[in-house]
Amino acid sequence: MIVTVPTSNKREVVDITDKIMREAGNATGLIHIFSMHSTTAITTANMDPGTDQDLLDVLQVMMPQLQWRHPHNPEHTPDHLLASIVGPSLSVSVKGGQLQLGRWQRVVLLDFDGGQERHIEVTVMASASPDPTFVL
Repeated sequence: MIVTVPTSNKREVVDITDKIMREAGNATGLIHIFSMHSTTAITTANMDPGTDQDLLDVLQVMMPQLQWRHPHNPEHTPDHLLASIVGPSLSVSVKGGQLQLGRWQRVVLLDFDGGQERHIEVTVMASASPDPTFVL
């Protein structure tokens, strides 16, 4: 299933948790979320007010000022690198259509070159067992 996520800013954190849960239906198993863009990433984050900007600021500070070699636009290189550092995908357990996230966790899309529609592939891998969780 493809989920479309519009973004409006160059750098943006978008909470996609509710969209992902809609795609889960009533499934129990695992849900895999994959960004189909080289300048976006998927992760979990606390979405208290301001923490989205804190996350973007920390990632930006991590990016050194180098002479980039990106062929079509060297200034665009950090957008690709930040997305690669965070990663394009996330897998989350799902039970009865509910993502098994921690109390403050939300599934987020990080867009490093935003202001456009983004596409996220969501794959639900249902379990045959009513409770597939194994806890050590």
